[in-house]
Amino acid sequence: MIIGVPREIKADEYRVALLPVGAELLKAEGHTVLVEKDAGLASGFDDALYLAAGAAAAATAEEVFARADVIVKVKEPQPEEIRRLRAGQIVFCYFHFAGSRALTEACLRAGIAAVAYETLRDPRNRLPLLTPMSEIAGKMSIQEGAKCLERPMMGRGILLGGVSGVEPANVLILGGGVVGANAARVAAGLGANVVVTDVDLDRLRFLDEVMPPNVTTVYSDPHATERHAAAADLVVGAVLVPGARTPTLLKREHLRRMKKGAVLVDVAIDQGGCFETSRPTTHSQPVFVVDGIVHYAVTNMPGAVGRTSSQALCNATLPYCRQLAAAGLDGFAALSDGHAAALNIRDGRIACPAVARTFPDLPAISRVGAISR
Repeated sequence: MIIGVPREIKADEYRVALLPVGAELLKAEGHTVLVEKDAGLASGFDDALYLAAGAAAAATAEEVFARADVIVKVKEPQPEEIRRLRAGQIVFCYFHFAGSRALTEACLRAGIAAVAYETLRDPRNRLPLLTPMSEIAGKMSIQEGAKCLERPMMGRGILLGGVSGVEPANVLILGGGVVGANAARVAAGLGANVVVTDVDLDRLRFLDEVMPPNVTTVYSDPHATERHAAAADLVVGAVLVPGARTPTLLKREHLRRMKKGAVLVDVAIDQGGCFETSRPTTHSQPVFVVDGIVHYAVTNMPGAVGRTSSQALCNATLPYCRQLAAAGLDGFAALSDGHAAALNIRDGRIACPAVARTFPDLPAISRVGAISR
């Protein structure tokens, strides 16, 4: 197969989807790897490294999209890229379809096979291609949230960990998964008072055992969320329903009861966001204010630390990329139910049940192979 690696063009996106070592291994297995000029430069991997690894160079994105059987990306195809896709082409990247009807409809019209990082599952039913970016996003949520609490960023003007004689900030983390656990660990390490909420009691028990004493776990229900949000200086939305749109946990009416200058960091924004007032932002313009509450909702948070993120992501994706190149789309999906779960769109039909439930009026493939609308 010809594996194409275009340069990412989403705003403030500095990651690359394949490292030079990946190009070397794929070439050794008989594939051609076509890398767009400067695709890895922002992550610290220049063209010479790819050429030394055996990759072929492409001067333009048009060449990559025109020649490749499989497009390997980080973020979802942008409008300019969607126009270059062709029917039957395999695209392997983060899609987060449930967060964007426009993207879903565009990929359906393009006729591509969309293999999504975020819904692929391993034998233990985990999300191995989402986990490394969730780890980074969780840690960054506190780093960025602490910055947003500073007065120049329109925050309350407080230090997350406080100082001697001054109490630390209160941090509420909605969701105790990978994002939430990493956020809690960093916030606790900085000295904040941390509350983590979740609906999974087993997960809460685990977090109780492994977290430091300044982390408290609370079962998530609407009353608890509202009460702790009102007391919080920083709220991190770390909720995930794999493949589906994120539920709204904080509504606009709740903001009026929060402290002025408090910060909301919506890590779930790729899947629609878990705050009613959230809307996607960029690293260039990361925040906006609603009812005196600062919102940070950057859709590609790990993109800001492109070198770390690219290495972490490619460590996870490369084995699956090699399998996809070797087996083809049908062979890849047949490897396991977890592999099949990565197929979100095929032949103009939605193949992921969670995405189909989000957009019930769009054409979908039912579990028995029939077409539903």
